[in-house]
Amino acid sequence: MKFVLIFGPQAVGKMTVGQELAKITGLKLFHNHMTIEMVTPIFDFGTKEGQRLVSLFRKEIFEAAAKSDLEGLIFTYVWAFNHPSDWNYVNEVCKIFESRGGTVYFVELEADLNERLERNKSPHRLEHKPTKRNIEWSENNLKKSLEKYRLNSLEGEISKEEYIRINNTSMSAEEVAKVIKDKFLL
Repeated sequence: MKFVLIFGPQAVGKMTVGQELAKITGLKLFHNHMTIEMVTPIFDFGTKEGQRLVSLFRKEIFEAAAKSDLEGLIFTYVWAFNHPSDWNYVNEVCKIFESRGGTVYFVELEADLNERLERNKSPHRLEHKPTKRNIEWSENNLKKSLEKYRLNSLEGEISKEEYIRINNTSMSAEEVAKVIKDKFLL
């Protein structure tokens, strides 16, 4: 089992890169908004119950995938490096796959803020993420997160062997997916 964790700040292109990587590898994509969009019409994501349900659904899917005969799973995540709870979450998710002999591949994306603000408004993003359709709110949320969270790692902070960091400001999702596939021989 291959578990590809694509992480980075909002609107960096995680889902779109994941979609392209799924196309060229046959791995299944489970982007983080799949659970958020399912729960939010009933319980807002920021609420305790909303967060509990998103976490529960994700864990069940991870465990089922790790036990399955799937070749692999791609998951996208916004990782706050300055929050120990996010480190713990990533470690717990990785253990689900590693405990069953799986390999975890870490893919970190980064892009300039202006590019992310443009991507935040893209029709493709809005089609797949209804909670982002209020552009004013989404843009403010993206900017405010810069004050509270560190959403890219520091040099040397991730010491995993199977790790790549890609600045995709000027790259297409197809180009990034090919780099990932070639790097990890997926």
